[in-house]
Amino acid sequence: MKIFWFIPTHGDSRYLGTSKGARQVDHAYMKQIAVSADRLGYEGVLIPTGRSCEDPWIVAASLIDATTRLKFLVALRPGVTTPALAARMAATFDRLSGGRVLLNLVTGGDEQELKGDGIYEDHATRYETAKEYVHIWREILTRSHTGEGLTFHGQRLSVDDAKLLYPPIQKPYPPLWFGGSSEVATDLAADQVDTYLTWGEPPAAVKEKLAVVREKAKARGRTLNYGIRLHVIVRETNAEAWAAANDLISYLDDETIQAAQKKFAQMDSVGQQRMAALHGGNKDRLEISPNLWAGIGLVRGGAGTALVGDAETVAARIKEYADLGIDTFIFSGYPHLEESIRFAELVFPLLPLKVQQKLTQPSLTGPFGEIIAHNYTPSEKNKAQQVAT
Repeated sequence: MKIFWFIPTHGDSRYLGTSKGARQVDHAYMKQIAVSADRLGYEGVLIPTGRSCEDPWIVAASLIDATTRLKFLVALRPGVTTPALAARMAATFDRLSGGRVLLNLVTGGDEQELKGDGIYEDHATRYETAKEYVHIWREILTRSHTGEGLTFHGQRLSVDDAKLLYPPIQKPYPPLWFGGSSEVATDLAADQVDTYLTWGEPPAAVKEKLAVVREKAKARGRTLNYGIRLHVIVRETNAEAWAAANDLISYLDDETIQAAQKKFAQMDSVGQQRMAALHGGNKDRLEISPNLWAGIGLVRGGAGTALVGDAETVAARIKEYADLGIDTFIFSGYPHLEESIRFAELVFPLLPLKVQQKLTQPSLTGPFGEIIAHNYTPSEKNKAQQVAT
């Protein structure tokens, strides 16, 4: 099991839909989150893309030296960059980071925003372009290890003798991730990507979606990895967790929710349509599956659901998704710095051994925690003794 966190380059706050409790997401803050995730044992961080965000490549590159093991999942955007340039960028990042870049293919779901980036393609055409784009990108990187060039002439894109002189560390290319729910999206995933991502729908819906992708990949002689994108609200008790969830949307009014849902309805993303359908903009039916809460999706685009509960409950829900074949979990929480620490401290010890091993520090010995009265070593027993007395 691999656990990722999230760098909120589009803003961070304690409450959704209001500037109350908001904080400035500058480089120092993003660095704090990255360093926290690196030291706590997260596998990597997802950096979002779009006009509401700082540029993911520049952000990720600026965090290479601040981290040692952390991987960076950054966006590959057909139409925004050429596939040859994107291949050079990926190889350079991979080399400078010591093999720590992962690519997240993003075709976009908002035609209005895409036009602002100079992309005038409908949903189907974007996927035709993406198919050729990924083929070129992968081949350039793969052939860079032998010095071979690529000539390709497709319906949408073409290159002649495209070469990459400095190959990536990861062979044959840095892994490619992708999430999409439409028919053409799952076809693309089955054909070309390494890890298929889904947003946090109820387990039954996720099972059904993964079965479709898995069957399509099998028909092509391929096997994929699977991941899921979720928020998380974990506290020491279930009651505290649900109180925190309600607190997160306590400043949301109906007008703000309606405006957000109207915007989402204009998008051609099937995944966004599925997210919106989970709650229908109604604050009265947000627990859509046991401990799966859709409140975030009232105003946030993309991933809009959170696991809510105490550590044992959240770990149990994670394992339910793992049983479906998901081995990578990308989490986030508001605010992202504090919640990265809280989640790791409360939930990591309950997850499979690979995660726990990352948290071990064999060169260090105890005591751990603040010494009590300048004399006594703290332990779980101290807490139990205090409760007993």
